[in-house]
Amino acid sequence: MKTKLLLGAAVLALSLTTAAACAAPSAAVVAAVADKARPEADTKRDADRKPAEMLEFAGVKPGQTVVDFLPGGGYFTRIFSKAVGPKGTVYAVYPPPSAPADPAKPAPTPAAETIAADPAYGNVKTVKVTFAKFAIPSQADVIWTSQNYHDLYLTRFNLDVPAVTKQIYDAVKPGGVFIVLDHRAADGAPVVETANTLHRIDPASVRKTVEAAGFKYEGESKVLANPADDHTKGVFDPALRGHTDQFIYKFRKPK
Repeated sequence: MKTKLLLGAAVLALSLTTAAACAAPSAAVVAAVADKARPEADTKRDADRKPAEMLEFAGVKPGQTVVDFLPGGGYFTRIFSKAVGPKGTVYAVYPPPSAPADPAKPAPTPAAETIAADPAYGNVKTVKVTFAKFAIPSQADVIWTSQNYHDLYLTRFNLDVPAVTKQIYDAVKPGGVFIVLDHRAADGAPVVETANTLHRIDPASVRKTVEAAGFKYEGESKVLANPADDHTKGVFDPALRGHTDQFIYKFRKPK
């Protein structure tokens, strides 16, 4: 009887995870992805990045505070902005740009600053932080990082990743979530070496570190999984770029 109960519980947990990953996107999310102000370069990537499914899995809703940690070109920043709406806030969080080697050639303006200055995305606020001191003006409903968690392990940053992850935990509201989307490495692959050479990370190592910070693992979306990726190539390899095997983990902060 005990074995049957345990098996039933496992099946139920799997069903819940699968249902969460496959739920139809809300009207707010669909409208955010359909935003006509999004650059064509972004919309062309939608078929590969599946933003509507990603936001629905993360549970992004109107009125929330969402953090886009290391937003890069702002692909998700714009979508978050429209999804949370005028009563919500999006914090684009990234390190201060390095001083240019040649003062006569200033570094380009970060995409997040350009987005925040656009009246169409008036709820986007930029927050510059060092990797070692993650902090935002107010706690968030959702902290999101896509294809970047492995970067915390890059040797040049010399970070205490568990400490950074604990700061992220502190920045999430009780009941809020932390979403990690990243390139999958082979099971058991050494974290630092793989981050530096392939820009990938073993999902099990992510789960271990994030759970140790206090988060509870809630589920995984396999929408961006690619079984054809054998995890041996770097993510910038022309034969694979844009189509790596990616995992998306959802972690929740207990109330």
